[in-house]
Amino acid sequence: MNRKESFNFDELTERRGTGSVKWDEEAPHQTRGWLPPEGSNEKDIIPLWVADMDFRAAPAIIEAVRRRAEHGIFGYTLVDDSYYEAIISWFRRRHGWTIQREEIQYTTGVVPAISATLQALTMPGERVLILSPDYNCFFSSIRNSGCEVAESPLTAAANSSLFTLHSSFKVDWQDFEARCADEKTTVFLLCNPHNPTGRVWTKEELERMNDICLKHGVKVVSDEIHCELTMPGHKFQPFAAVSEACRRNSVVLNSPSKSFNIAGLQIANIICAQPEWRRRINRAININEICDVNPFGPVALKAAYNDSEAWLDALNDYLWGNYKLLCQYAKAHLPQWRVCPLEGTYLPWVDITETGMTSEQYADHLLRKARVWVNPGTMYGQQSGQGYIRLNIACPRSRLQQALERII
Repeated sequence: MNRKESFNFDELTERRGTGSVKWDEEAPHQTRGWLPPEGSNEKDIIPLWVADMDFRAAPAIIEAVRRRAEHGIFGYTLVDDSYYEAIISWFRRRHGWTIQREEIQYTTGVVPAISATLQALTMPGERVLILSPDYNCFFSSIRNSGCEVAESPLTAAANSSLFTLHSSFKVDWQDFEARCADEKTTVFLLCNPHNPTGRVWTKEELERMNDICLKHGVKVVSDEIHCELTMPGHKFQPFAAVSEACRRNSVVLNSPSKSFNIAGLQIANIICAQPEWRRRINRAININEICDVNPFGPVALKAAYNDSEAWLDALNDYLWGNYKLLCQYAKAHLPQWRVCPLEGTYLPWVDITETGMTSEQYADHLLRKARVWVNPGTMYGQQSGQGYIRLNIACPRSRLQQALERII
């Protein structure tokens, strides 16, 4: 049997009542006193919002965590050589990126890593550049570090595809350089692959970003948490592996959490070639007291990187099937939707301007009428995200189909 066929992504696993943010969080309408439609209840809502998959983790990860739990003692955790070896081996063989052990610093998650890195590399009042729309936590992390957000809006270009009409997103290089040239801009915070537009940046695009940043003395911090989630025809390029210049001018943040659905186990890594930057980042990690990880995080990371590659490949195949289903439904039944190309992540970006509603109105409309919970695009930029919604398709296909039928 082909190993990809042995993983059951169609399995429906009940997550309500497990303390799941995705399934147990109160929906936004509850704060406004809204009641569910007659004949339905809160448990009838299908959540397609937060970036959290409804698939059980890879069997090797479940087994490794089970063995660790059976030991029964959960004291302070020592991260040993095998942890670093798993990371180095994974990125070398899967992405052609050679990482030195001393470049790796572990922490509890990529968002804490963003905050610690920004606090280490910026001064209050400086500007941090992003490509908007962008991951919503970028905005809060930048502001919490005492810095200002500088947005370089991505430009949408209409294209056609096998499935529907949609837009792809490109960097406005003139605007990008103008913002880098601002003397207050000291860091460029990159999302690679990009959430929410689904872009997987090419080597040429990343090199051009770095060339401009170097020209104007801007450091690059690259959030690569979605790096393993790529669709057919697209290949993830680690920023630090583009060139020696990129390696020396960057801090890369990554984690197996999104790709292997283990965000709750809280493990991530900060990879930096510059010794002085590492020293400052290490200091920020300790000041913020995010230097200790739980006993399950390192165990899960090693099981993911050492023993779960076939599961990941099968997952990406399944996600591509879900994306095709979404596009087919949109083309046949939702003429007001323009589904953007999904190059990476499991979070399609959908243009809904033809509905005549704002992003917030449309997301609320779907929640009230279809009982499907999606993210309004304005979460990712008040102006650049207007007219869009973000969907999470990382769920069994029958559940996605049920949600789409409700929306129709």
